[in-house]
Amino acid sequence: MDTLFNRIAKEMGLKVEQVANTIKLLDEGSTVPFIARYRKEVTENLDETNILKISELITYLRNLEIRKEEVIRLIEEQGKLTDELKNQILLAEKLQMVEDLYFPYKKKRKTKADVAKEQGLEPLAEKIYQLKTLDELEKESLAFINEEVESVEKAIEGAKLIVAQNLSETLEYRERLREDMLKKAIIVAKKSKKAEELDTKQIYKDYYEYTEPVKKALSHRILALNRGENEGVLTVSLNFEEKDRESVERYLLKDFKNKELNFLHKEIVVDALDRLILPSIEREVRNILTEKAEDEAIVVFKENLKNLLMQPPLHEKNILALDPGYRTGCKVAVIDKNGFFRENTVFYLVKEMHHENQLKDAERKMKDFIKKYNIDIIVIGNGTASRETESFVAKVLKTVDSDVKYLIGNEAGASIYSASKIAVEEFPDLDVTVRGAISIGRRIQDPLAELVKIDPKSIGVGMYQHDVNQKRLDQSLTEVIELVVNNVGVNVNTASWALLSYVSGIKKSVAKNIVDYRKENGNFKNRKELLKVKGLGAKAYEQMAGFLIILDGENTLDNTIIHPESYKIAEEILSSVNLSLKEYGEDLVKAKEVLEGFDYKTFAQKNSYGYETVKDIYEALVKERRDPRDSIQKPLLKSDILNIDNLQPGMELEGTVRNVIKFGAFIDIGLKNDALLHISEISDKFIDDPSKVLSVGQIIKVKIKDIDRERERVGLTKKGL
Repeated sequence: MDTLFNRIAKEMGLKVEQVANTIKLLDEGSTVPFIARYRKEVTENLDETNILKISELITYLRNLEIRKEEVIRLIEEQGKLTDELKNQILLAEKLQMVEDLYFPYKKKRKTKADVAKEQGLEPLAEKIYQLKTLDELEKESLAFINEEVESVEKAIEGAKLIVAQNLSETLEYRERLREDMLKKAIIVAKKSKKAEELDTKQIYKDYYEYTEPVKKALSHRILALNRGENEGVLTVSLNFEEKDRESVERYLLKDFKNKELNFLHKEIVVDALDRLILPSIEREVRNILTEKAEDEAIVVFKENLKNLLMQPPLHEKNILALDPGYRTGCKVAVIDKNGFFRENTVFYLVKEMHHENQLKDAERKMKDFIKKYNIDIIVIGNGTASRETESFVAKVLKTVDSDVKYLIGNEAGASIYSASKIAVEEFPDLDVTVRGAISIGRRIQDPLAELVKIDPKSIGVGMYQHDVNQKRLDQSLTEVIELVVNNVGVNVNTASWALLSYVSGIKKSVAKNIVDYRKENGNFKNRKELLKVKGLGAKAYEQMAGFLIILDGENTLDNTIIHPESYKIAEEILSSVNLSLKEYGEDLVKAKEVLEGFDYKTFAQKNSYGYETVKDIYEALVKERRDPRDSIQKPLLKSDILNIDNLQPGMELEGTVRNVIKFGAFIDIGLKNDALLHISEISDKFIDDPSKVLSVGQIIKVKIKDIDRERERVGLTKKGL
């Protein structure tokens, strides 16, 4: 086990003790957020990213050790395990190496070469390496003729098949071919015979006649090719250029010493390559490329999701939420400033589809709602009929004597939420369409609290999310949500069970029990009361307590990030400046003034407390508890509509980043479709990764670069701004 710790420490540039201590905490059931915040002395201040990386690496290495044991057992059962082979397997540092070593012993469908071996032709196959002429080989072949091997030709053919299979199973050749294919091969894509029938919208048109070096292929193109191939639109292969193919053949011929039999050796090598090695290695390389592309796609998705969840809440705002629609009308929900649903209706407001009387009725109802509920913000979902609804809203607001603003909100996933169990629990008497409108509105009031109720793959901030490994994607996105939720903190007396289930140490069943306890007993008065919740034990309490806050509770410290295990230290700090916990709670402003000059470093040394722990406790006592989302730009609020006909190249305007991908970002500038800011237009300087300078929800200045009015597409640039 120490060897594994050393490997991880070396790879990450950390001390072995840091790695060992972190893994010990993880093995004991501690969560990443808990370790990062409350065990800084143990890990020597490792952050969530490093702890997650350690967790991933130890899982990989432990699985690698398990696989090594399994492979050794399987080969030993065949009676073919040598000390040398066992040692090679034990020393392998990558799973691929273990699989390469196991490849010759792996149970496969019986081949013609296997049949030739059963016919006793292996000794003849060995002679192909040794004999000098074809005559000698034919003479030697006579000794192998029998009822199954009827002629010299069949004997030689069987021997050639055995040599070809041996070549295909040689570790050295497989490694070389895999490396060469990754460095030198060309991806070739062509449209299939059914392309025109299957790809009516010509989504994959760019790949109908497509070639690119493997080493230059970007992740989004690999995933697009995979999808096109899976849908039967494309055929995809990896090919070598002629000179590289010849180089590979020469490499496989190097162990055949006799030049007079070169023609025979080359036949064997060509057969081994075309029939066995290249198809196998091509599959492996395609898998390597896909895994790399998936990793990159998941990283982009994680970053976008994190930034979306960290969008600042618009607290204390009365919301009129609109879920646009054509024929069935626009679903409307009123949500008060505390997040409670108040009323719903339907507006028929699309001029081209609805009667004049319906339009007038919708205008009257909207004005009544604005006045009756003192509406601050109208939130319009960005789906079907969004821009027609925006046009209607902008027109009505010009006639209203108030400072109501509107914004276009991301409605992705609202329909999925509306039919979910949690939506039924929250609003059992409401129609699914109304629940969808409520979701659109409440995600403006508190994006995090609302978006955690939806499958993150449905939120619309990734690309190819349904094409990547779903298990890895789900795990990665769950990690992101957990880190964000625990970073922000959760009010235990208002949070839904969906939000609570992402808090450190809380399982879904316990989250529901917390909400049930709250319904039966009223609000929690202190953190200790959590221990009365069914199914919530001491370990879970340890992991969750510091991330759950209680406003106006019995203990002021329950509204801080200070963990209950450290309350004693917090009270000692207060006592050292002649303050009691009661006095601290009664006059926070005065208490913080008194604490301002406190020497927490000396206090930690004097009392043998961990420096980082004392520092965090002190800062929690003197700083006002702030939501980390409050420092992020608020969403753009609007009062009038933008039309593509109003745009001209060179115009400057503001937009909201909706999605960041490898080749740029999609920006909401107020049109029906988001505009593309290509990676080449992000800056006057070279940018290799858009996520380094842009994030979902960010408000940026852009300039119109080009306009395709027919396809309703707009290209943007930031150059020169």
